Amino acid sequence: MKTTRIIIKNLFGIKELKLDGSSVELTGPKGSGKTSVLDAIRYNLTNRSDRDYVVHKGEDEGEIIIETDTGLSIDRRVKAGASGTVKVRDGELLRTRPAEFLNGIFTPLQLDPVQFTQMSRQEKNRVILSLIDFQWDLNWIQEQFGEIPQGVDYSKHILEVLSDIQSESGIYYQSRQALNRDARNKQAFISDIAKDIPSNYNAARWEAYPIGEKYRELSRIQESNARIERARSFRSGYDAQLRGLDRDRDGKIAVVEAQYREKVAKLERGMAAAGQYGDAEPEDTAALSAEINEAEEMRSHLNEYHRMESMQKELDALTASSEELTRKIELARELPSQLLAQAKLPVEGLTVENGVPLIHGLPISNLSDGELLELCVDITVSRPGQLGIILVDGAERLDTESRQKLYERCKDKGLQIIATRVTDSDALDVVVL
Repeated sequence: MKTTRIIIKNLFGIKELKLDGSSVELTGPKGSGKTSVLDAIRYNLTNRSDRDYVVHKGEDEGEIIIETDTGLSIDRRVKAGASGTVKVRDGELLRTRPAEFLNGIFTPLQLDPVQFTQMSRQEKNRVILSLIDFQWDLNWIQEQFGEIPQGVDYSKHILEVLSDIQSESGIYYQSRQALNRDARNKQAFISDIAKDIPSNYNAARWEAYPIGEKYRELSRIQESNARIERARSFRSGYDAQLRGLDRDRDGKIAVVEAQYREKVAKLERGMAAAGQYGDAEPEDTAALSAEINEAEEMRSHLNEYHRMESMQKELDALTASSEELTRKIELARELPSQLLAQAKLPVEGLTVENGVPLIHGLPISNLSDGELLELCVDITVSRPGQLGIILVDGAERLDTESRQKLYERCKDKGLQIIATRVTDSDALDVVVL
């Protein structure tokens, strides 16, 4: 869409000026009204001005009309001390939301590309990224990450936002670092505990081991063996005890005889009792004692084992959380390529790495002023329906070769360029390029 006529009346420093669709260079000394022409065109399209006075001094009303080869006309009028009004006609159609319509037919780079060359690296990157059209909001972020990551400036372009989310200074990376640090410490504690616990330790077995029952069984066997031992000892001493009684009885009176018989009877009863155990074999308790000793040793590790087990669960939770953060970091790194595959890129050769726009692999900051202006030209012609105009204020800041190259590029792209250049002439001159 090309301009066919621009009419400026009583705006800024311009009393009246008419331009056709030709590319022109406005030359003359400072204060001759060159920049006023560009300011008037910007005012027509944006309704914004940095100047204190929009209407020419001494006049009541100013006006600027821009007409195009598509039938579009933009007529903006402003009274002194008042806000302006605009009528946008697109053929026979009167646009009811003119500001919204106008915002869609130009980019800020068209209206002040020289200012673009003077921006900081971060500002240049942001301007270029803003031209990559991808619709998103915080709901989209919530859907991707399951939350709204903290510590991120969501007023930035989505590619910068994703770069910040996955960056080493971002909350995900920093949180993962802290989790991994805790996990390493936890693993060290676990290893320290594990070195004192036997390998292939079966905690369930030793926890379920019936230690009380085994002790009772050992006590029963030991008691039985003791009876057997006593019975054998009694039987082996029977004859000796009987001979002793006989010796005590010899030569004594009848009273002693009665005592003798009582003791013999008691001895016989003892022999009868000993007969119940004396023939039995004692049980070997070595295996059971060894088993109990092993169980006691193994059970002594249960408390530390359970502490290790609890710490392992904590370690597993830390690891799972760290892995989830890694997933989100990787997602933030993968999404830009997916977005760029869907989005409409404003110029050929534009890529984005870690939120930084590159032109043919080079950062924007590596481009010369002339190359930056050419980039603005390429961006202007990249979108269908754009107003084909470029405003360059202060072309004298470019060397002659860069300036001519820029003018030729605009001509080749079918763009109308309106440039200003300070010269030693006495008044404002309009030079058709």
